Amino acid sequence: MVAGVAGCLGGTDSVGKPAPDPIDLSGGKRDDQGGMVIGEHFGPNGQVFYRNHAPESHDNPAWFHTLSMGLFPYHFDQERRGWEVVVIYVTDYSSVDYELIDERGETYISSYTAADTFGDASEMTYVADSDVHGGMGKELHPFSSADEASSFATEHNGETMRLGEVTPEWLSSYFSR
Repeated sequence: MVAGVAGCLGGTDSVGKPAPDPIDLSGGKRDDQGGMVIGEHFGPNGQVFYRNHAPESHDNPAWFHTLSMGLFPYHFDQERRGWEVVVIYVTDYSSVDYELIDERGETYISSYTAADTFGDASEMTYVADSDVHGGMGKELHPFSSADEASSFATEHNGETMRLGEVTPEWLSSYFSR
């Protein structure tokens, strides 16, 4: 399953066509996994383009206001149904001047919806288990710079990982820690 996800990502799709560009997720778009308005909550956002399939309520891509509780659970469900990924885009915290916000005793990271704030998910290094939350709590924070991800992980008590390590089993165990 992991090889199927990783093999479909990149500058061209699996049949050699250029992958579509990420879109702007502002304007009241609602998360395809939970219905929350994207951009109104902290943390990374994401979008997934599928070949020959699309979300029920709109054309491709599927869009999300969280990765760990939105994009990845949705994607794993669609993958089990035989949907093929063209490309997955996630917020690239190496490309923005993110803010850390302290609220109610927790630290959160800012959210971005503009098309140019997204990067190819397969090229990111993710920070997991940090003391910085997304809109729904525990989150994966993506960085296109592995060095920036490592620094963030060190500063915020997290660990780094690559996309291929995010599996349904890992995700299930992530929330039980």
